[in-house]
Amino acid sequence: MRTRPTLATAAVAALIVSAAGVGAASAKGPDDRVGVSGTDLLTDEIGRSANVRHLANIAPSGTLAEGIGTDLAFQDDKAFVGNYDGFSIIDVRNPRRPRTIAQVKCPGSQNDITVSGDLLYLSTDSSRSDDSCASTSQSATQEGSWEGIKIFDISDLSNPQYVKSVETACGSHTHTLVPGKGARQGTDYLYVSSYSPRAEYPDCQTPHDLISIVKVDKAQPTKSEVIATPNLFPDGGNPGGEGPTPIAGRSATTGCHDITALPHKNLAAGACMGDGIIMDIEDPEQPRVIERVRDDENFAFWHSATFNADATKVVFTDELGGGGAPTCTAEIGPERGANAIYDLSKLGKLTFQSYYKIPRHQTETENCVAHNGSIIPVAGRDIMVQSWYQGGVSVWDFTNSKKPKELGYFERGPLPEDEGIGGTWSTYYYNGHLYSSDIARGFDVLKFMDPATKRADRVVMDEFNAQSQPRYKVR
Repeated sequence: MRTRPTLATAAVAALIVSAAGVGAASAKGPDDRVGVSGTDLLTDEIGRSANVRHLANIAPSGTLAEGIGTDLAFQDDKAFVGNYDGFSIIDVRNPRRPRTIAQVKCPGSQNDITVSGDLLYLSTDSSRSDDSCASTSQSATQEGSWEGIKIFDISDLSNPQYVKSVETACGSHTHTLVPGKGARQGTDYLYVSSYSPRAEYPDCQTPHDLISIVKVDKAQPTKSEVIATPNLFPDGGNPGGEGPTPIAGRSATTGCHDITALPHKNLAAGACMGDGIIMDIEDPEQPRVIERVRDDENFAFWHSATFNADATKVVFTDELGGGGAPTCTAEIGPERGANAIYDLSKLGKLTFQSYYKIPRHQTETENCVAHNGSIIPVAGRDIMVQSWYQGGVSVWDFTNSKKPKELGYFERGPLPEDEGIGGTWSTYYYNGHLYSSDIARGFDVLKFMDPATKRADRVVMDEFNAQSQPRYKVR
């Protein structure tokens, strides 16, 4: 692992911040087709259920116009939107008229994003020439290549400052914020997920059955460092093998793709390529795997996890085809590229209950598979909103874990074939609205109006990172 510069001074100099107001906010109305979906939608048409309204869109523009839109985080009345080329800060005080405050140019896929007070964390999972925001892409086989975590000071939202980088083995595909409690208050722990090592990669060697834990003293973020690399799979994990479809084989476990923490319960759920796990994180510096499950029949790639509010269930997603394939077709069927719902016992044991997949087919040109979502906080109900790439946004109920059902949806017709992949990467509920980051079409604001969630507006969050699920507070 190469020696890093203390502070990326070149990075600060290369930071590009665009002025407020970048991108117009508008919702397309004339093309809305209530009750029409899937293969019945034409390019640029919008289909939605009657209980979903499209309030606004900020189309890609400015310095990030050519980048891929990725994950979302929230703080007060601001949304933070990841992009392969950097990130945006959007004012959502008026959800019908969102406004871009700043754009920061800092390339490095995927730029998975979280916020914590005055700090913003970004994941870099593509080999770069250095850790600056002016870096260029280079082969991971080269000595000196850099991947890992970047830390920004966002105390001035109109002018974020890059203050620290932390290199991690195999980069950082995603990271999960675990806030310190008690004597550790004021400390953030970042559980860094990365995978796919190769013998020819100097900074990503086999075996790689671990996560990296970055410790951040929020008062002194320039001292952030990797403090542990716990081995989660001493036996090497799932060896992989033939997959459930011709699209993709069953992934071998060589690290984790994503981890979701439930800090107030001292639990975390990991989606680790070929394995799903539950961890005890009472000591955030020494997480312990307490449960592990596999699905060698229908799952190809364990991608992400979501707890229900009381930690009695976990939803795992399968990203069959890596997010670039059309897996929402009649041929693939309802159990592959889907969610798997597990009941979770008080002892941390998982029991499979059922699958959920959007109940409509997409065309052969539309990349579609289960992706990122979050719980809508409703007492006594388990309701989730979720992205499905070009399958759109689905709001669904898994209160009965054996019989999940869709409550509403929003989607656009297929992209023109020459435009490649698209669709919504992440959709999360935050303080009364649904916010979606679309790979190609920008930032969307939706309103879900259904009796099932009418009391959700009573829950108010001042900060939300989907992979660090909060204890909900009712207004």
